[in-house]
Amino acid sequence: MNRGKVTDIAELPVLLAPGGRLLGLDVGSKTIGLAVSDGARRLATPAGTIRRTKFKPDLAALQTEIAARQIAALVVGLPVNMDGSEGPKCQSVRQFVTNIGAAIDLPIVLWDERLSTAAVTRSLVEQDVSRARRKEVVDTHAATYILQGALDRLGVLNSSA
Repeated sequence: MNRGKVTDIAELPVLLAPGGRLLGLDVGSKTIGLAVSDGARRLATPAGTIRRTKFKPDLAALQTEIAARQIAALVVGLPVNMDGSEGPKCQSVRQFVTNIGAAIDLPIVLWDERLSTAAVTRSLVEQDVSRARRKEVVDTHAATYILQGALDRLGVLNSSA
């Protein structure tokens, strides 16, 4: 098995027990946005944020969320540049994933999150959400956007199997 290691989304279904929920992460420098799937792995729902401090407290907070929500795998947004290249933000997320992979015994999928924050911000603006409120919710909504993309892909994989 590929537990605690980065895996391709196509391999994920065979690693999960039926009903296993996924936790989506939008890893930023100040917060980690969270989203959780339903047991059928069809719908992503915002699940709050973790305020980042240092790695050990961040990891402890993440482990608490994993245990409380009975999470079977993680989907972590990878902030790839528009041209497909990876810059410093990607390197930071990859290091975070390496560190949590050493401590968390779950499959981890990296998911291209290009434009997720921009799409979420645009949607919140269209909904006339205040700037202050957008700042509060953008990370968890970005995590939801990331996780929903991965869930949609899993649905396609499952329907073609």
